[in-house]
Amino acid sequence: MAKGFNRMPGSKKAPGASGGMMQQLKAMQEQMELAQQKLAEETVEATVGGGAVKVTMTGDQVCKSVTIDPELLKDADAEMLQDMMLSAINLGLEKSRQLQQEKMGPLAGGLSGLGF
Repeated sequence: MAKGFNRMPGSKKAPGASGGMMQQLKAMQEQMELAQQKLAEETVEATVGGGAVKVTMTGDQVCKSVTIDPELLKDADAEMLQDMMLSAINLGLEKSRQLQQEKMGPLAGGLSGLGF
């Protein structure tokens, strides 16, 4: 067979060029995994009702705890408590996503340099 058979015209790759990219991708994958592990350990808190309801979430959106002030239960009706719980959980999720963006955003930006 002739040299260059089945090669796209104008496509010249330097030997080992894809190896360097693979190393970069592997290093970035390891950094992403480490950042995800750290996110699972970090927490954010969201409170509503002047601290009557508090939710603690991890950076990977796992709810770790919900605290309700016992004083709230004396005066609250079920609908009000449900609304406060919903608000606290959604606020906790929002804070958790913001933390995730802060920690993971710079790593995702590195993909653009690799052609992604």
